[in-house]
Amino acid sequence: MDRTRKPGRDTPTSAWDNARPRGPRPDKRERERLRRDNAPAPSSPPPPSTRSAPAHQRHEEVRLFGINACQAVFQHRPQDVRKVYLTEERIAAFKPVLAWCVRERVGYRIVEGADLDKLAASQHHEGVCFEVRRRAPLALDALLAQLPAAPAPALLVVLDGVGNPHNFGAVLRSAAHFGVAGIVLPADSPLTLSGAACRVAEGGAEIVALARPEAGQDVVATLRHAGFAVVATVPRAGEALFTGGLPGRTAVVFGAEGEGMSAGLIRVADHRLTIPGTGNVESLNIAASAAVLFAEYFRRHKA
Repeated sequence: MDRTRKPGRDTPTSAWDNARPRGPRPDKRERERLRRDNAPAPSSPPPPSTRSAPAHQRHEEVRLFGINACQAVFQHRPQDVRKVYLTEERIAAFKPVLAWCVRERVGYRIVEGADLDKLAASQHHEGVCFEVRRRAPLALDALLAQLPAAPAPALLVVLDGVGNPHNFGAVLRSAAHFGVAGIVLPADSPLTLSGAACRVAEGGAEIVALARPEAGQDVVATLRHAGFAVVATVPRAGEALFTGGLPGRTAVVFGAEGEGMSAGLIRVADHRLTIPGTGNVESLNIAASAAVLFAEYFRRHKA
């Protein structure tokens, strides 16, 4: 579970401001280069370049890898796939994708595993890597507007200070499995739908909506106005999860490993929940805590 941050790290909720980086629009020459690059590959293509993309392209695109992550993005938003790299061993599994690439004139390359290691900056690519247009988070108000109106049940997650992409991916995977309606990231969060996060999410990143608040928006007040109770997860001295308050419309807050969530959020929470256990270890990590809480919410309100 979460530890309270040290006093110096206390961040007021109103500081969760929107901060989406936006790169400049590619000029005519750059658009022509991208068009040429996305042409279907010849039968014996040269090895792909692993040099860093221009800054504006890095903002607009992300390299996703892993079989389930790539299949999920193709299933849910194929229009955002810009280029496909895969090893010969994955041709059969991705035959529909390659046929689509030929039809839509999207570039693809058959490469060696060592090339994918460099392209994905990881050895956990499972033989496939897609260059994909980055999906921007929603505004918090937009996320709330697409949910059923109160008092219909819905579970939202607020990640306060969480920065590890693997933990983020694990939370996304559990959130998709248990039907979480969305994840809210504070404005200063470094988290994005990176290749590492999406691989760990195993397709969950394409299912769960992400949102960031607008500049100066009071997140807690906005959630309460939409009928949500704010629930803080704490390692001790909270209500036991399995008997404590977990309303139908809940926004549960998880803090970072080690530092925990801000003391200000704990103070203003409507409920403070602790996952009971033997006490042999201090707490569960965020990924395990999230899975346990999501399962309990699903048992009460959706099963």
